Amino acid sequence: MESLQEALGLLIIGMITVFIVLWLVTVIGNSVIRLSNRFLPETKTKDTPRTGGVDKGKMAAIVAAVDVATGGKGVIDSIEKR
Repeated sequence: MESLQEALGLLIIGMITVFIVLWLVTVIGNSVIRLSNRFLPETKTKDTPRTGGVDKGKMAAIVAAVDVATGGKGVIDSIEKR
């Protein structure tokens, strides 16, 4: 019975340790994101994406697909033809 109590104690200590570490990772990660958003603002480049020689119909289809897939949050930086 004593070994079962010891195992249960180790289990509880281990689970509390994992919870604390995951909580710290979350808090530190959110803090880094907030600080970087506050002090390192996003730089805007050009409003028009580089198309790399892709015709207008294909470009419109690609932009529409990205818009639908990302819910309007996606941005196309460049398109390169291979």
